[in-house]
Amino acid sequence: MHMDARRAGAGQSPASASWHIELDRVSVTYPNGTHALRDVSLRIEPGEMVSIVGLSGSGKSTLIRTINGLVRATSGSVEVGPFAIDALSGRRLREARGHIGMIFQGFNLAERTDVFHNVLVGRFAHTSALRSLLGVPTAHDRDLALRALDAVGMLEKVWTRAGSLSGGQQQRVAIARALSQEPNVMLADEPVASLDPPTAHAVMADLRRINADRGLTVLVNLHLMDLARQYTTRMIGLRGGELVYDGFAHEATDADFEQIYGRPVQARDRLEARA
Repeated sequence: MHMDARRAGAGQSPASASWHIELDRVSVTYPNGTHALRDVSLRIEPGEMVSIVGLSGSGKSTLIRTINGLVRATSGSVEVGPFAIDALSGRRLREARGHIGMIFQGFNLAERTDVFHNVLVGRFAHTSALRSLLGVPTAHDRDLALRALDAVGMLEKVWTRAGSLSGGQQQRVAIARALSQEPNVMLADEPVASLDPPTAHAVMADLRRINADRGLTVLVNLHLMDLARQYTTRMIGLRGGELVYDGFAHEATDADFEQIYGRPVQARDRLEARA
C-alpha cells in the first residue's frame, strides 16, 4: 500500500531547523553479495514522525545507516537537508553527521563515566578541537546538556555513573546525548528492542514528545506493530530490502503487517504480548 502521508507527521510547532530526508532509487549491496536495499525511493518532510517497520534482515538498519553515511549507497542518492550524503566523505561527512542525532539499540554510553559527560559527547561536532581535547565545555554546552537531560526526565541523574543506570535510563541518556547536538534530524535504530514494555513505552513517548515540542524530524526503526501504530504518524514497511508499505501508521491493518513481515502476524509482533 502506498499513499501520500508525507505531511501527516509534522510536529505541533514545526521548526525551520528541521530537515527533510530524501532517498532516490537507493540500493545497497554488501561485499558478500547481500542486497540490503533495492531501489528505495522516499521523501520524509521536515517535522515528520516516521517508523520504519520490518523483520530482522529487512533492511531497516541499513536504511538508517545509509541516511547518516555509516553505510554507502551502492547506487542512487541520499539527501539530508542541504547535504548529499552519498557524495560526502571525510570532514564534510563528519560535518553532516553533526546535524544528525543517532540513537542505537545498545545505548553506546561510556559506562564508567557520569551521565553529564556522556551527554556532552553530543557537543563534540560543535566544539573546538582544543576544548574537546581538554574536556572543557563552554557554558552554552553545559546548558544544552542539562536541558537535554531535563527533556527526558534524567536531570536528577546528572552525576550518576552511566553503567549503574537501568536500560531504560541509559536509553534516555542516549536520547539526551543526541538532543545536545541540536540536531536537524533524529534517527533511532531499534531503540526499544532490549527494553521491557513499560520502559519501551516511556522511551517512545520521549521521542514523540521531542517530535511534537521541537518539530524535529524523527525516524525510528521498529518491528512491533502496536508501537508503530501508537507513536508514529507515518509508517514505511520494508521486506527483503524493498519498500512495500508507505502510509498512515494508525491505518495499517494486520494484513498490511503480514505483507511487510511476509508471514502471518504473531504474538511476538506486539509489545503488549510480551508483558
